[in-house]
Amino acid sequence: MGPVIKVCELVTRRPDLDVLAFQRYWRDVHGPIVAAIPGLARYVQSHPRLGGYRNGPLVYDGVAELWVQDKAALTTMATTAQFVAAKADEPNFIDTTTLVELVVDEHTIKDSGTGKDSGTGAEQSRAAQHAAIKSIGFVRFRADLAVAEAQRYWREVHAPLAAEIEVLRRYTQSHVRLGAYRDGRRPAWDGLAMTWFDSLEDMRASARTPAYRATIEDGPLLLASPVTPTILCHELVLVP
Repeated sequence: MGPVIKVCELVTRRPDLDVLAFQRYWRDVHGPIVAAIPGLARYVQSHPRLGGYRNGPLVYDGVAELWVQDKAALTTMATTAQFVAAKADEPNFIDTTTLVELVVDEHTIKDSGTGKDSGTGAEQSRAAQHAAIKSIGFVRFRADLAVAEAQRYWREVHAPLAAEIEVLRRYTQSHVRLGAYRDGRRPAWDGLAMTWFDSLEDMRASARTPAYRATIEDGPLLLASPVTPTILCHELVLVP
């Protein structure tokens, strides 16, 4: 059985670090520390493309994805010396006051052009492995929608519209677990939409397709805002 829980960390760099210094430290110093944590099934860093900063700061300077087998494994992992060392290293390169951690369930909507839901989990995708561009959208549902219903609509109604985009290589949705909403709480985001393309040209071409227009037109039925904050990234797999 594959890993079933994913933790997404949305990170902002320390204000005194430029983008290159931040990315270098995250990749070369912090990455190996996290990769050594026992029980970690998969670990991916997504670094925004430098061109994205031309118009100013991005909503986040990167996203880390960590997969574990189950809740017990997640609890055990947090007690290890390697996990403690990773947390202690975070102030060396990120603004810990803005760190967002989301525990999510991942749903694979499209993989390698199949257009079919291949289930949940953290299997390494051949499409993602070879795609050059990864887009991460930060999703917030309409406030008047029950979260469980919004998640169902996003997965079963909205997602198939986007899956029809032919040049879209891979598409996953990360749904924040319902426990994050207990006692009236609301996480920073309701989920992350991740898409992979072979090139920037393919990604731009996708925006001219009828399938893309259908996805945009459906957005107001689900989303709190017509504009979803997005970062375009290079993906680095540190634990396959």
